[in-house]
Amino acid sequence: MSEPVLSVRDAELRLGARTLWSGLDLDVAPGEFVAVLGANGSGKTSLLRAILGQHPLAAGEIRFAGEPVHRGDRRIGYVPQQRGQDPAMRIRGRDLVRLGVDGERWGPGWPSAARRAHVDGLLEAVGATHYARVPVSLLSGGEQQRLRIGQALAGDPLLMLCDEPLGSLDLRAQRVVSELIDRHRAERGFGVLFVTHDVNPVLGMVDRVLYLAGGRFRIGTADEVLTSEVLSELYQAEVDVIRTHGRVIIVGAPDHSHHEHEHHGGAA
Repeated sequence: MSEPVLSVRDAELRLGARTLWSGLDLDVAPGEFVAVLGANGSGKTSLLRAILGQHPLAAGEIRFAGEPVHRGDRRIGYVPQQRGQDPAMRIRGRDLVRLGVDGERWGPGWPSAARRAHVDGLLEAVGATHYARVPVSLLSGGEQQRLRIGQALAGDPLLMLCDEPLGSLDLRAQRVVSELIDRHRAERGFGVLFVTHDVNPVLGMVDRVLYLAGGRFRIGTADEVLTSEVLSELYQAEVDVIRTHGRVIIVGAPDHSHHEHEHHGGAA
């Protein structure tokens, strides 16, 4: 067994006086795909922020690559939710990817053949070469997410954190973006923590699920966690899990759904 790339031990996270969760133990192995599910406000995004060193734990420890986590570790890639771009922002696609290469050194800088070649390689890796010079604000949601994945790959990550990366995307773009993340995970061997409201686009890719609800959690395979019994226990309410045509539908979970939504965020 490989050493975990991420190790969370007896972790507790609070927002003000509210405890989001406590006693959390989680290891993510190199190449493992872990989906993080749960209701709004259950602490899914806050977990990613804690791993990024942006939100201190109230108790416990998080270690990345054997060391305590800290802000700005370029070996952790990050893919945020797709959101609309300000039409006035004229940053081009290749410039967005270059942010991942230059980090805090963003700016005109001196021309660098090595930097250009690296950015070109990242654009090719995510299938974005043909719109590299197009303003990001003019691209579809799926195209923007390709660029953000390219940006996240720039530091040759050991771990990829994905925070609702399929939000606001249509079903085709959801499939393309999730498959792109999964392909690079398989090729490069980094671990993935993938926060999502709908597990179905990644159900066939997921090794394990971390489900957060009501200050409680459960970790296991999708078949172990996504059951009526387990979710009813987590939510302290009756929850039905229906499996049909290879999909999981969760009925009755407060402030949560896994049904198929048709968004209109643009094609991939």
